[in-house]
Amino acid sequence: MTPDAGIRPREYRGDQSKNDATIDSILRDGADRIAAGRGCERSEALFEARLLAQHVTGLDTTGLMLAGDRPLAAESRAALEGLCARRAAGEPVAYLVGERGFWRHRFRTAPGVLIPRPDTEVLVEWALERLPEGALRRVLDLGTGTGAIGLSIAAERPMAEVHAVDRSPTAIRLAASNRVFMTEQGSPVSMGLWQGDWLSAVAPGSIDLVVSNPPYIAADDPHLGRGDVRHEPVEALVAEEAGLADYRRIVEQARQALNPGGWLLFEHGHEQAEAVAALLAQAGFEAVETRLDLAGRPRVTAGRCPG
Repeated sequence: MTPDAGIRPREYRGDQSKNDATIDSILRDGADRIAAGRGCERSEALFEARLLAQHVTGLDTTGLMLAGDRPLAAESRAALEGLCARRAAGEPVAYLVGERGFWRHRFRTAPGVLIPRPDTEVLVEWALERLPEGALRRVLDLGTGTGAIGLSIAAERPMAEVHAVDRSPTAIRLAASNRVFMTEQGSPVSMGLWQGDWLSAVAPGSIDLVVSNPPYIAADDPHLGRGDVRHEPVEALVAEEAGLADYRRIVEQARQALNPGGWLLFEHGHEQAEAVAALLAQAGFEAVETRLDLAGRPRVTAGRCPG
């Protein structure tokens, strides 16, 4: 929405009926509802309510604070209350507002595609370290989802040839939309997209860097019944062999697809670092190393294809 959408002028002096409640009072009520529904801290609930309010009103954080004592029009109030109720029931904020910030940009999100998360920025950061600025390199983002990983790399390394693959046609459409969205944000990027199964269609020795955040949760993991994960596509989350099946397959395929000296970088669960490192080492990858996420947990493991 455009800024100030649904906000009554400050001069308005109608009675403070339900339809004339101020933004601040609506936010307080919404935060209470979210906190009760999700069982989270009220400060977290209030933060989420404000994100929803920004989406409804088109105001940024400062604008929302300055307009706190102003009433919302009935239509906008109903929209905000509806979003708060859906968040209280567990729907992810990223799906409710239709986008999520990642790296230096915003990316459109939608049900059916995994939501980008801050910990994945560690994967992007490490990939950029392996891609010298101005160098011609071919990069492949496996299981691209929203396209956030591949597009972030493409924006930072415009000389690289970046491609992305996903099995989901929904994900491919969303990633293509985000490719346009990046241009609208002032960062035109080029990234090839195709629907497929990991590296099965990639020619041998044709890739310099592979990055992937594949499904890695075991089917019986209790986390699947908690938080935002309950609403995300199970096929983007769950893998067989205690969550390691896709790692095994990608490692086998990447060993052939990578150029000598090329790199394979994985995001994984914080308890899977040793297992993923072992898969890389067993396949002959060298310089295998693991890095920590923002919370200090093992999150990304990489290895170099032998030359």
